[in-house]
Order: sequence, then C-alpha cells, then structure tokens
Amino acid sequence: MLKDLLENGYGVKEDLNCAERILYGANKVYKLGLDRDDLKVAAGFGAGMAIESVCGALTASVMVLSRIYVNDRAHESEHIKDLVKELFNLYSEEMGSIICAPLKEKYRTEERGCHEVIVKAAEILDGIIERNPMKVDTNGASA
Repeated sequence: MLKDLLENGYGVKEDLNCAERILYGANKVYKLGLDRDDLKVAAGFGAGMAIESVCGALTASVMVLSRIYVNDRAHESEHIKDLVKELFNLYSEEMGSIICAPLKEKYRTEERGCHEVIVKAAEILDGIIERNPMKVDTNGASA
C-alpha cells in the first residue's frame, strides 16, 4: 500500500517534501481523485510548516483521512477526530514525537532525508485505513 510505495522511493526523484510525498502517494494508492492543482495544498506543510512544528508527513496524513472519511464538514463526522487522535498517538508512541525538529534530529540523514519519518507515517496511515474501511462514492473514488 502507501508504505510500500514510499519505501520504494516514490516522490524522491520529483523532489517532493514530506507532506507532498504522503498526499501524492495516497492519491495514487487510495484513488483520492485529487488533481495536480489539488495536490499543491500539501506544499506548505513540509518541514513542519517551514518552522519545524508538527511533522509534514502527519499533516498530510490528516488531509488523507479527511478526504476519505469526511463527507461534507468535520462537524458532521466525530469519527474523523478519533482517527486523527489515533494517528498522532500511534506516531508519537513509535517515533517519540510529532514535532518536526526532534524528528529531524533523531531520524533525518543527509543521504535519505526524512525517509524513515515519512515511511512510518505511511505505515500508520495504512493501518488506520485498513481498520476503517473507506467509503466509496458512485464514481468509484473515495468519499
């Protein structure tokens, strides 16, 4: 799934940041139906929103969960809050933080960048989606 795609370097050649790699990869794997312009929404979330705050791979994962599990508005879906909490809790437990700066310090290398951080976010996202079957609209795209 997404973890496998990213583990094999998807988005590296294209020089995508952490948030972009998650969203672009999820769009492909989960058939989110996002076009090239839609995918630009992830650009500013890389490097913890450029200030090393919340990890860009996580913020993009929230975008993916929202695209899949919210029909119209968040207020109509309490389930999205639970899924986001699960994402952040699992990630924090496994990686030690959800904040970019300490994650970069611990996991980033010159050679591979934040590869490990991105792949772990994808693995956790895959697990959440596997445990919570996606809703599908009449066009076959995730809703």
